Order: sequence, then structure tokens, then C-alpha cells
Amino acid sequence: MKIVVVGPGAMGCLFAAYLSRTKEDIWLLDKNSEKAAKIKQQGIIVEATSGSWQAHPKVTANIAEVGTADLIIICVKSYNTKEAITQVKPIIADNTRVLTLQNGLGNVEIISEVAGQEKVIGGVTNQGATLVSAGHIKHAGKGETIIGRIDGKIPVEMRSIREIFNKAGMETRISRDIKGLLWSKLIINVGINALCAIIRVKNGRLIELESGRRIMQEAVSEAAKVAKRKKIRLIYDDPLAKVEAVCEATACNVCSMLQDVLKKKRTEIDFINGVIVRQAQGLGISVPVNAMLVDLIKAIEASYDSGEV
Repeated sequence: MKIVVVGPGAMGCLFAAYLSRTKEDIWLLDKNSEKAAKIKQQGIIVEATSGSWQAHPKVTANIAEVGTADLIIICVKSYNTKEAITQVKPIIADNTRVLTLQNGLGNVEIISEVAGQEKVIGGVTNQGATLVSAGHIKHAGKGETIIGRIDGKIPVEMRSIREIFNKAGMETRISRDIKGLLWSKLIINVGINALCAIIRVKNGRLIELESGRRIMQEAVSEAAKVAKRKKIRLIYDDPLAKVEAVCEATACNVCSMLQDVLKKKRTEIDFINGVIVRQAQGLGISVPVNAMLVDLIKAIEASYDSGEV
């Protein structure tokens, strides 16, 4: 199977590296030719708890070199999804499937507009990885990856993808309710990412701060109310308890949104808390805490080049 991983960030490099351990034809696509050349020369360096190792997938910035793909894995930031799927459109054939392993909601729909809904697979992953430098990642912790189609169907090719991922050492299963899983992960991100980025603390510290915990509780409660109104079935009974448990389990983790803020990069706020705000507006539900978190993150982004202390 020819598998093309789009986006050489932490998750893209992680999956490209592990999949390279199989006998499949693995490609890593980067829109930056200089970075692609560097990764191609050095390979992907993986720092894991058991030691460091290297992988050497095929790396390119030229889509014409790739040829038709069997599976395309989208690992770019959510605000780059439209650009990424448009870039790879020439390598999408009738039998090609496109898997998104991104944060937030809306990526399945954006990809479907270009590739067609029948080709798109949604996914969530609990793998933990941090980008050290181009092609160099830290694999902080292993976790399950869950994939599925929005319509709940399980075609043969999805089972093949699961087997390849498992063979690569990436524990993977299939779900008929991927929408519920995407929303379940969204609510966890709603409670953690923006707050940690604003307060500038690691996940574990968030629940140690009384005021931070209180704001988190309100943000999660608002998101859960929206999910309930939309009749989304979450994979846990108590959203707040689940978010707090994730904070404890990932206590030393610097969440992706905080990493973006520290690097003065654009965040994925529109695809996380912003989703709750937009969905709530359509349902006539008030979500003031999530609206304020969105405004605060956007204010931080706008301040990057202000020169202020």
C-alpha cells in the first residue's frame, strides 16, 4: 500500500516513522522544499522512552514525484486542511482513502468537499509526540488510535489500514461512531488547550489552580451542553471528570496550543473552542466562557508583532 503522510509536524513524522517499519511504500510530503531535503537526508529521528532510532521514508515537496496514493494521512494544522487536500488532489484516485488525524472539528467536512465523503476516514489518536526540530521528534507516550467513517460503514480497506497500523506498532481499532469520538476529544481540548495557552502552564498545573479549574469547568460544561443538544453520544459519562483525568495523566505535557503561542504561531482555536461558539449560536445556546477564550487567544495572536513587553 502506498501511504502518503501530509505534514511533517510531530504527529506526521511519528506516523511516517512507525509506518516505515512495515513493508509498505511510505511517503512524507512537505510543502517546504528545504525542510523536505533536510528530512530526506537525515531521516526522521525518534526519541522514545526505550531509546532513539531513525526511519527513512521517502520525503518530497514535489507532489508529482509521488504518484497515485492508496492512503493519504492528513496531519497538518486544521487551518491548513483546505490547502493540504487541494495540494494532494492530483494523487487521489477512485480507490484512494484520506484519513484525518487532526485536532478539532470540521476537517472531515473540508476534506470531503475536495475528495468526496465516501473517500474520507475520520480519526483520533492518543499518541503523544513533540517536535524538537525538523524531522526530529520526542515520542512521549503511546496511545490508541481510533478510525471510522462518519456514516458508520466499515469497508474492507479500513480493516487493511487497521492491520497495517497495528503491524507498525501503532495500536489501532475501528469505531462505527467516529463522530462521538471526535466530539469526545474536542471537549477535552476545549477544557485544556486555550486555558493552558493563556495561563502558560502544563496540563497538570491547570487543575491545581482553583481559578483555572473553575474556568475549565465552565468551558467543558458549555461544550457538553452543545453536544447534548446535538444528540452526540460521548464516550464518557462525566466530561469534567474526564478532562481532569486527562490533565493528571498528561501532567507534564505542554499542550499544542501553548506550544504555538510560545512560538508565536497561529493556533487552532477556531477548530476547538471556536467550534463550540459557532455551534452554540446555531442552537441558541449561550457559551460566554468559550467565547471569551476564543477572544483571548485571538488577542494573544494579534499581539505577537506588537513589540509590547
